[in-house]
Amino acid sequence: MKEKVSVFWFRRDLRLEDNVGLSQALKQASNVLPIFIFDKEILHQLPKNDARVTFIHETISQINSELRRKSNSSIGVYLGQPLEIFETLTKDFEIEAVYTNHDYEPYALQRDRQVKELLAHQGIPFKTFKDQVIFERDEIVKADGNPYVVYTPYKNKWKEKFNAADPLKQIDDSPLSHNFIQNRELPFLTLTELGFEKSPIKVPDYLVSEDLIENYEATRNFPAKSHGTSRIGPHLRFGTVSIRKILKKAIASNNEVFWNELIWREFFMQILWHFPNTVNNAFKPKYDRIPWRNNEEEFEKWKNGETGYPLVDAGMRELNETGYMHNRVRMLVASFLCKHLLIDWRWGEAYFAERLLDFELSSNVGNWQWAAGSGVDAAPYFRIFNPTTQIEKFDKERNYINHWVTDLQELTYPNRMVDHKEARERCLKVYKEALG
Repeated sequence: MKEKVSVFWFRRDLRLEDNVGLSQALKQASNVLPIFIFDKEILHQLPKNDARVTFIHETISQINSELRRKSNSSIGVYLGQPLEIFETLTKDFEIEAVYTNHDYEPYALQRDRQVKELLAHQGIPFKTFKDQVIFERDEIVKADGNPYVVYTPYKNKWKEKFNAADPLKQIDDSPLSHNFIQNRELPFLTLTELGFEKSPIKVPDYLVSEDLIENYEATRNFPAKSHGTSRIGPHLRFGTVSIRKILKKAIASNNEVFWNELIWREFFMQILWHFPNTVNNAFKPKYDRIPWRNNEEEFEKWKNGETGYPLVDAGMRELNETGYMHNRVRMLVASFLCKHLLIDWRWGEAYFAERLLDFELSSNVGNWQWAAGSGVDAAPYFRIFNPTTQIEKFDKERNYINHWVTDLQELTYPNRMVDHKEARERCLKVYKEALG
């Protein structure tokens, strides 16, 4: 006779505390089987030493240890396509329900529809919950029901609704920990068994201190200030901390700049949910008429931090070595690729997707389209950052550049691959002609 269980499926919520879907599973069921699926559809695109896979595996190992210690339980770790894994689970267990938290990306929505349909054929409910955001989908829209495509009015409506709803209540499920499945040896695959190896790049711990939040506006634009940013990105991306916990800290401060940055994340998420075609197409369709040069040799120089522009090169080298790049520098290197080199924003977006520890599809696409001028609330196309004057504004002492561009004073450092004035004029001409 098969054992009766309810499944909780971890995805972008890798924590046991303050987890909405997990809390609902523990409240509604008495034998909760926690699982994580390493999805082959996602893994096959990644390098074997991908830092994010290492981070996910280490985090799941911590969850497993915690379950063993507190609940005499464990987590099942599987490799395959989610549909196939659930087909197997339904053969091994009598599943009463599957619980999970919402995911909003196009692939995830399609995956969840398929899993829901498979389970429905067997009379198994698929219960999903809002967890990774405060407001989702169409919860923040204009009076006429249309989505906001400009950030500031979205932010204002978001705060208005937030102040009325107060949605920051955190969840304590420790009294229900006995409801996890007990004394079962569940599969737990090693990194090697997944086909990966440990990455030399480590995801740093986040720092969201009172001091950082208070001084965020003053310090966030200077890449040399290592404590000027929170490094919260990967932790929100993979859900090792809840958005409610972080936002609670943010709103305790009188300085709303850090709070506003968290709202940007939800702004881009709802844009992707309303306009999934923007993953591959310009939000403003006429921008897809731009005849990109797409010079592969120049793209390689940009990727390797060999453009001859020190601040651009510093950013790309930091990215390649650490999986991180300061946000101010991200804006510059993205603008340089699209405007100075006239290389398609999709090329840059794909490279960031491969490298960034905090890669999040909605923000990555949104920010790259912003840089190219083709996205929502985008900078006008004639706004072209000067890579040299940006140094005077944001790295005047050259501390950031000197840290990452160690060959700056050597003969081997490359000459500028393009003249700023000429590149600017070429960009304006190409954009103007394409946009009519």
